[in-house]
Amino acid sequence: MRIISYNVNGLRSAMTKGFTEWLQTDPADVICLQEIKAHQDNVDFKQFEALGYEHYWYPAQKKGYSGVAVLTRITPDKVHYGNGHTQSDEEGRFIRLDFGDLTLINTYFPSGTSGDLRQTYKYQWLDELFAHLGELKQTRPNVVLCGDYNICHKAIDIHDPVSNKNSTGFLPEERAWMDRFFESGFVDSFRHFNANPHQYSWWSFRANARNNNKGWRIDYINVTTPLKEKLKHATIYQDVKHSDHCPVFLELSL
Repeated sequence: MRIISYNVNGLRSAMTKGFTEWLQTDPADVICLQEIKAHQDNVDFKQFEALGYEHYWYPAQKKGYSGVAVLTRITPDKVHYGNGHTQSDEEGRFIRLDFGDLTLINTYFPSGTSGDLRQTYKYQWLDELFAHLGELKQTRPNVVLCGDYNICHKAIDIHDPVSNKNSTGFLPEERAWMDRFFESGFVDSFRHFNANPHQYSWWSFRANARNNNKGWRIDYINVTTPLKEKLKHATIYQDVKHSDHCPVFLELSL
């Protein structure tokens, strides 16, 4: 199974920048999208169907905001919309697809960039997710968690760890949550294969950051420990440019 996670920062905008043409290159079997900022009824989804993709949507209630969707050429056995937490579900942050004994979760972590209120909610959301995953793994141990986590885990994952030490997305409390997340039984699939620095998935629109590769690695496809032996390949497609993020890729042997 080839999986991509991609924050498109507005699906309709990405489609005007060649997203559908990129899909024609067959980049993956399952494509998890975050921050779609759209609903199914205002996107020309027939373009996806023509390429053999089924599509499952969980948009935010607020128009033009947040939301997740999954395009897949593999039919899931079951789709679960939301994680049962009201604010998260209203913001369209979580969708789960079950394929046999494999559970794939596509999620869009909150950002704290707009101030203390959202940073407080981010911590609440992280705690809710951690508890949810703990319960889920008891009955569904093979979990893939895709998404824009809005957190850099380690100094290697950010271009300037010193000046960003007090920036949301690289705060000590957020990084400690990532430590706890991996210690709870998840594997960083990209770092499993690639220990090199300067590998990022998001760049600010300011100061020519992308051309200078002054980025952050905040997009992940992580797997539970039972899937570690099935990891085949992981990479970041830094040259794909429909968004301020780029796609991240994982191939599993199932």
